[in-house]
Amino acid sequence: MVSAPSGSGKSTLVQALLDQNLPLVFSISATSRLPRGKEQEGVDYYFLSSEAFKKKIEEDAFMEYEEVYPGKFYGTLRSEIEDQWSKGQNIIFDVDVVGGLKIKSQYPNQTLAIFVQAPSLKILEQRLRARGTENEDLLKERLAKAKTEMESAEAFDVVVVNDDLERAKKEMIQRVIAFTDQA
Repeated sequence: MVSAPSGSGKSTLVQALLDQNLPLVFSISATSRLPRGKEQEGVDYYFLSSEAFKKKIEEDAFMEYEEVYPGKFYGTLRSEIEDQWSKGQNIIFDVDVVGGLKIKSQYPNQTLAIFVQAPSLKILEQRLRARGTENEDLLKERLAKAKTEMESAEAFDVVVVNDDLERAKKEMIQRVIAFTDQA
């Protein structure tokens, strides 16, 4: 399971793991936000309306979920995970920090919790600005949330500082291989 503040490089590092031909399958999260860029339904996320997301919450359909930003929900559907586990697959989760800690608390021995950290908040801000997907208000909101999320880093099994992308990729790959070898 990989968690990080927005702009830390979490999704890039998860993709690097998936590109390694490791025995991993990606857990597709559900979200109530709209697709960004080339994101596709059922590939990147399951895109739900806020009403549909809340209905699934009432049905206890999520292993974990969080209102990450006001009106923007993210969560992991139980049905998705149970299907993958029934096939004996190792699952990689790309989740927010709160969701990651919820998964780790539910499955402490089966979960390698990796926290991806940007070298500094200033660099994190530069990355978010370069991404160009948020307006100024949302950018400030993400940076404030990142400060809080960074305080949770020590609750994870591993902290990978993404100051050099190639080094961070290698570290993540080595950690995941070591964990899956002992599982």
